[in-house]
Amino acid sequence: MRNGVRSPILSPSCIAGVDEAGRGSLAGPVVAAAVILPAGVVLPGLADSKLLTATARSRIAEAIQAVAVTWAVAAVEAAEIDATDILQATLRAMIEAVGKLSPVPRLVLVDGAITPRLPMPARAVVRGDRHVPVISAASVLAKVARDRTMEDWALRFPAYGFAQHKGYGTVAHRAAIARHGPSPIHRVTFGGVREHAEDAVQQARLW
Repeated sequence: MRNGVRSPILSPSCIAGVDEAGRGSLAGPVVAAAVILPAGVVLPGLADSKLLTATARSRIAEAIQAVAVTWAVAAVEAAEIDATDILQATLRAMIEAVGKLSPVPRLVLVDGAITPRLPMPARAVVRGDRHVPVISAASVLAKVARDRTMEDWALRFPAYGFAQHKGYGTVAHRAAIARHGPSPIHRVTFGGVREHAEDAVQQARLW
């Protein structure tokens, strides 16, 4: 209640959850998902995507897409991440994902501590992917979409093992970068990649 006026209670079907996947990766896009779930819906097994197996994520993603009022994903590629920074790229992906929703949400709940500039009210929820179901749903959609993208890239650039680590900085991935240099989807401003990117122009000609 503010100044004696009771704040309206929003139905869950007016509230979108937003989360991202791939922010800490050395390669590939950062992907954001936005989703609105119907009031009262229960999705068995729904949790933060990081706590689920790949099989469980895929199953739950299908269930989310089947019941959602609306959902969308958006990606910002490595070149733009390098041209700006990962925070700005993440916020842009979130804005694009929310912008694709129809109907338009009246409130957006975003995992983390920072909210993007949106035309509707937005609230950051620290650890929201673990505690707010609609944000958990967004985290699953973002993770599944990004993993599939990286599996597709693995077919084009098999030397890096993207299907296994999805672009994150595992020992095997870092060793592959050191051996082969960065691929066109590597983030050359990131530590673990930039050390091997001095000859990026010549490297690009090889691809």
